[in-house]
Amino acid sequence: MTDREIRTVVSGMSYTECPRWHDGRLWFADFYIHAIYSVNEDGTGLRVEVEVPGQPSGFGWLPDGRLVFVSMKDRKVMRREDDGAVVLHADVADHVGGHANDMVVDGQGRCWLGDFGFDLMSGADIETTGVLRIDPDGTTTPVAQDLWFPNGSVVSPDGRTLIVDETFGNRISAFTIEADGSLSERRDWAVFGELPTSRAVAEAIPQVVLAPDGCGLDSEGCLWVADAVGGRVCRVAEGGPILETVEPGTGVFACMLGGTDGRTLFMSCAPDFNEIARSAAREAEIRAVTVDVPHAGLP
Repeated sequence: MTDREIRTVVSGMSYTECPRWHDGRLWFADFYIHAIYSVNEDGTGLRVEVEVPGQPSGFGWLPDGRLVFVSMKDRKVMRREDDGAVVLHADVADHVGGHANDMVVDGQGRCWLGDFGFDLMSGADIETTGVLRIDPDGTTTPVAQDLWFPNGSVVSPDGRTLIVDETFGNRISAFTIEADGSLSERRDWAVFGELPTSRAVAEAIPQVVLAPDGCGLDSEGCLWVADAVGGRVCRVAEGGPILETVEPGTGVFACMLGGTDGRTLFMSCAPDFNEIARSAAREAEIRAVTVDVPHAGLP
């Protein structure tokens, strides 16, 4: 574990997720306050960017600057127009097995979206699911399958590789993005352990060595990954070596590099991911630490 100074940027939230650095500000979703926020690097100037009654998750920007974002429980991707109007970008209800979840938007305006695959909060058994590609016109195409809770995702700086965390799968997967927008066969980017032998969540979690959740790339090709069950963020090299670990002192469910020099690692922290507990409290924070290697890729 690296001994780095950790500071609090934002507090008093319910459950923050999907941090992104954009236009000189940190943006993030709050699941149970039902809004996407932005804030200055030092924590001042917090503002609501868009309210999302259906519960926000992953988001990004089209090449023309319009915001696109997930409405989890509606199983939709929405778009904010230049005049502030919020409109439907894509209805994915026919393609997902649970809440729509994290999403990365690439340089061509294609959204790469994962979903829960099952009813996590009700205690259902794990069901594998896939990744959807949503083209700029809203056309939706399944492009991957058999993933164990596809979660935080990034696109490499050259736009040719999609990297997807599988939270219950003990692994991070990678796909080549082909010229036609299809994905190559899944390959291991990092493996931390075997696939769980049980699909019951309570039995699978103890078998997870590292549960990769939200993540972000750095300019050396390493991935900072939030460990959803381990209370840590890890800098992982391709192949699986863990090069550095930061422990913020609580649960941590997403992370992203940003700041004016790209070296601030923002961490979405909360005591746990239980929907009932987090909805009833305002204990979530975004904490930050300065690291050595700056951000790269998308988001």
